[in-house]
Amino acid sequence: MSGPLDGLVIADFSQLLQGPFATQAMADLGARVIKIEPLGGDWTRSYAMLNAYPGGESISYLAFNRNKESIAIDLKSPEGLELARRIIARADIVVENFRPGVMDRLGIGYEASKVDNPGLVYVASSGFGVDGPYAKRPGQDLLAQSVAGLPNLQGNIDDPPVPVGISIADVSASLHIVYGALAAVVERSRTGLGQRVDVSLLNSIIAVQTQEFVATLASAEPPTRPGDGAGNAFTGAPYGVYPTLDGWIAIAMNPVKLLAEVLDIPELLGEESKNVMTGRERIKGLLDAKTAEWTRDDLLDELLTHDVWCAPVNDFADVPKDPQVVHNGMFRTVQHPLAGEITLVGPPIAFSSQTTDRFDAPPLLGADTRSIAEEFGSLRPDEIESLLTKGVLRG
Repeated sequence: MSGPLDGLVIADFSQLLQGPFATQAMADLGARVIKIEPLGGDWTRSYAMLNAYPGGESISYLAFNRNKESIAIDLKSPEGLELARRIIARADIVVENFRPGVMDRLGIGYEASKVDNPGLVYVASSGFGVDGPYAKRPGQDLLAQSVAGLPNLQGNIDDPPVPVGISIADVSASLHIVYGALAAVVERSRTGLGQRVDVSLLNSIIAVQTQEFVATLASAEPPTRPGDGAGNAFTGAPYGVYPTLDGWIAIAMNPVKLLAEVLDIPELLGEESKNVMTGRERIKGLLDAKTAEWTRDDLLDELLTHDVWCAPVNDFADVPKDPQVVHNGMFRTVQHPLAGEITLVGPPIAFSSQTTDRFDAPPLLGADTRSIAEEFGSLRPDEIESLLTKGVLRG
């Protein structure tokens, strides 16, 4: 069996996170992803979270580029640009996240590319949008979070703005790239024509705050962050994270009265609500004092017996060992030619009639330059060797 996207060819010009994470997801689902890199490689080949480079390979690159092929091309050379055009002409989808206008100036933007490939689905991901007052600004996750107001929802009332601790704008944009691209492919099945799809970090991070913005715009008062970690600006007691003797637990939307009964807090027995906004810090403090008397596992067992919505707060190192995470198979180990044995995060979905078991290590820079140039560029081996010698290709 093959993945549900088997047969789709994606020309992936994207770098960093939002584009590569999206194309990795489509590769996991069976698409053939040809990663078209500059001669120096994807930007993340020389940038790594924690500055970690096992075997000289960037952790950040390894995280988002499995199941792909790599060809390294100098797009500033006429020969390299022509080879890129040939790849695009045979692709179903192009994904790029250059600043707006870069691909057009190279002559391989959507308008130029659709002439030879009218069925092309061309997905462009930008920081703030293809036009407008911020279009030419550098677009990056933290910057998009900030414009979208997200850092002012994290932490306590007296804290400075607190950005989310993952690249949440990039990740949300990645998902929008995937569903936008596949929606356009479905449309093409009806019309035979492709189209351009535009995604931005800013729009994506606003979209994932839909509930919060609707609540804010419908309210006479803007939300305020809590005073002592009681959930977040939009949630009341008992929502939040609570201490125990040996760790932390999370408690979600539950009637306060139920928790008062289980934990023996007489002062809260009359509180029927599961979302107390006024005085939430006081309720949080009363609950804190009680949960701190229990070990984490004993408290979880007791709360779950009463159907309280709760869960352990795992340390990052504990997540891969969590029994449900292990059961779900979310972490998989691959053998990389330089990094050695490395554990990656697996695809989060499964299909009943098709497999997503392909799990190839991320490619070395230009690992597939020769084969891709021959197949898509119709170049002879001697022509490929000439371009490698001239520095147009790297492999």
